[in-house]
This record gives sequence, structure tokens and C-alpha cells, in this order.
Amino acid sequence: MTKLAKRTKTWTGDRTVVHNLSDAVKLVKANANAKFDESVEIAVNLGVDPRHADQQVRGVVSLPSGTGREVRVAVIAKDAKADEARAAGAEVVGAEDLVERIQGGFMEFDRVIATPDMMALVGRLGKILGPRGLMPNPRVGTVTPNVGQAVKDAKGGAIEFRVEKAGIVHAGIGKVSFAEDAIEANVKALIDALNRARPTGAKGLYIRRVSLSSTMGPGVKVDTASITA
Repeated sequence: MTKLAKRTKTWTGDRTVVHNLSDAVKLVKANANAKFDESVEIAVNLGVDPRHADQQVRGVVSLPSGTGREVRVAVIAKDAKADEARAAGAEVVGAEDLVERIQGGFMEFDRVIATPDMMALVGRLGKILGPRGLMPNPRVGTVTPNVGQAVKDAKGGAIEFRVEKAGIVHAGIGKVSFAEDAIEANVKALIDALNRARPTGAKGLYIRRVSLSSTMGPGVKVDTASITA
């Protein structure tokens, strides 16, 4: 018989049933007993088949309560746009020089933003940034002439979401140290963004299942009706 970890034995609540959003958040917070401030994560099963081009789901959403983590932003821009990015708080700014640094192995950033005129340069980084989900894309607001606002959004709680092969969207939506209503607000913001990003090819029930968990805690099933109420 598998021996349960001490931390696992302390988990409470019935995790086999579907909870309303408020109760689910309480249960996630109660079962987060690691020695660090765990992230709160959401998994949303969508009624789409990502193998079809007309059923892709991708976008960006600004979480009203923020993410609780520091986001390091790199901006590929030059001249006045580079100055705008620095003024907005970007940690790394450059043009050809930054592209060369990234090609050389520099990866000390969590988000990459670029101006449209830099995309010829950025294209060289596809094999490096693409697999890491960091490639700038106009669909999620990371290719934009308004780099200052994009940097502020990234640092203020904007997250990207993208459906995976199994039709699931995973995202971090805060920390267990957040107040319950702050976590609930972030959940509702993401679900609202997913609804707005519903592809034309999606038929039938779109948002099928939702679950919440902390980094080291168990998953908790959430009643989808309680999120949109």
C-alpha cells in the first residue's frame, strides 16, 4: 500500500464532489500547506478539438487581482519605443543586440514584447522562444506599437492562455495568500475571457469542467454555473 505523505494526510474536504466557486476557493486555501506561498492554478476543459484550425483558443486577460508574481519583461524595440518600454518598467530592452543575446542563450525574462517593425528580427528567435511559449504574437498583445501599455499590462496581471492538445487551458491565477474574493475575481475574469475567445468551430457545451488547485495541493472540482452566476 502506498504510504501517504504527512502533508497529504492533512487535506480536508470532499474532493469527489463539485463545489460552488466560493467553497472551492476555501478548500484550495485550506489544503495549501506547503512552506511557501503556493500558486493557485486553474484547469478548464473546453469542448473544442485543437487539431482543427477553427477550434483554436488563445488570448490574453488582465486579472483584476494580479498574479502575485513578479514578471520580468523583455522588449525588442528601438529609439523612442525603447525609451517608452524602459519608462514603463521593462527589465531588458534592445533591438539587434537583444536578439543576439537571446540567440546566445540569454533567457532572464518571463514575457517578450516587440514592436511591429522588429518582427523581421524577432523571426530569428522562433525556434528559441516558440517552444517556451514566449514568441511575440499580435493576437495576445505582445506585438504592438504601444509597448509602454503592454509592459504595464504584463506587470499588472495580464496572462496569456492557450488551449492544449487535450482541449484544456491551464493557467496560474494568483497565490493562496490572496483573499478569497480576489481569487474568485481572477477565476471569473479568465472564464469570461475564454467565453469571449470561443471559436466559431466549437459546437455544443463549450466550458465543460473547471478545477482549482494549489501548487502542492489536490484538485477541487468547480461548478461552472457558480462562476458565471
